[in-house]
Amino acid sequence: MSFENKWGQDERLFEPIEKTGWGFRATVAILLVLVAWGATSYFRQVKYGLGVTGMAEPVSWGLYITNFVFFIGISHAGTLISAILRLSQAEWRRPITRMAEVITVAVLFIGAGYVLIDLGRPDRMLNVLLYGRYQSPLLWDATSISAYLTASTIYLYLPLIPDIAILRDRARKWNFIFRILSLGWQGTAKQQKVLNRAIAIMAVLVIPIAVSVHTVVSFVFSMTLQPGWHSTIFGPYFVVGAIFSGIAVLIIVMVVFRKAFRLEAYLKEIHFSNLGLLLLVMSLLWFYFTFAEYLTGFYGHEPEEMSVFWDKFRGQYAPHFWAMVTFNFVLPIIILGNRRTRTILGTLIASITISIGMWMERFLIIVPTLMNPRLEYSRGFYFPTLTEWSITIAGFALFLLFYVVFTKFFPIISAWEVKEGREEGLEEVDHRVRSYLPDYGN
Repeated sequence: MSFENKWGQDERLFEPIEKTGWGFRATVAILLVLVAWGATSYFRQVKYGLGVTGMAEPVSWGLYITNFVFFIGISHAGTLISAILRLSQAEWRRPITRMAEVITVAVLFIGAGYVLIDLGRPDRMLNVLLYGRYQSPLLWDATSISAYLTASTIYLYLPLIPDIAILRDRARKWNFIFRILSLGWQGTAKQQKVLNRAIAIMAVLVIPIAVSVHTVVSFVFSMTLQPGWHSTIFGPYFVVGAIFSGIAVLIIVMVVFRKAFRLEAYLKEIHFSNLGLLLLVMSLLWFYFTFAEYLTGFYGHEPEEMSVFWDKFRGQYAPHFWAMVTFNFVLPIIILGNRRTRTILGTLIASITISIGMWMERFLIIVPTLMNPRLEYSRGFYFPTLTEWSITIAGFALFLLFYVVFTKFFPIISAWEVKEGREEGLEEVDHRVRSYLPDYGN
């Protein structure tokens, strides 16, 4: 039986792997230039020290830690969204789970890398391994992220195995690599049963690990006595923000690859509508936690807390704060709360604003607090330099590069899961389930 007869329209999922167009080459070239630019800036920073950045006492954290928290946050797109949808057996998950899982693995590497960049002396990272003390939340952070990266990589790899086996049987190049990675997969009933069980186990494991990771990231801040940070709500606040930003980035990725690879038959309006509704709920939750956080700080009216409070509400960072509220709450509610505007374009616009707003939220958590310390420092000042912006842009470019290169070696939509869903859907009378599946002839 030929591949076309066996898989039908799913042949399109393998086109990006077998056909390399000028668009792919141009995209990779541009991203490599941006990464190289950032790498050059980083080597300059290593040579001359952190003095080439805008960081100084008392503002010793800036864009780098903002990027760290942001990237670790959007990693929740893969584990929580994919795992929860798998466990709940939501049929509409099938075309989007792999996109979400790739985001997780890619951004974890980049997010952890920003911690090394922020050190100034990357060799001192060895001190965490040699002299680390578990009394420090920083070591909790390193441990949880390492566990998260390991679990997420396994969770990405397991559903890839059947598709790697397809590539093994049809690839002319890299065949020996696909043969190793496919682990002898032949698609027998026994193998399928073992695989489904392994995926289910990992789906259960990655959820608490993912929640613990961003909770521990919040502990890096909340375990201090800095104004605006010493808060018991930071754990769930950070987790909600992570899921919120993760969904937004996932939607952006879906729109891009839907257009680039002509996947309109797989990524339908209903997928964006469902994720848009989920994004709407998370926007309301984010506003609730934000309101509770600032209300309790204002009610306590401690002088140091109020310095940070007014700096955000009507001071130097007021434009950033109100832009954050607009991007994360006002615009998403207007767009996603209306069925007529909750289209693919509408969810894309809302997702872009949320991604910008959540990055700004991370920045506003860090910098205004450090500018207004409890200790007898004069008020701080921070303005990022070209070096910091270059390395920041390089981080986002590296994320996109990782994603683009992945699509060159593996299908970005799980072909075997789509096929499985189609076969199950054809056996059911439930037309709602069938509406999630790819259409033939599109």
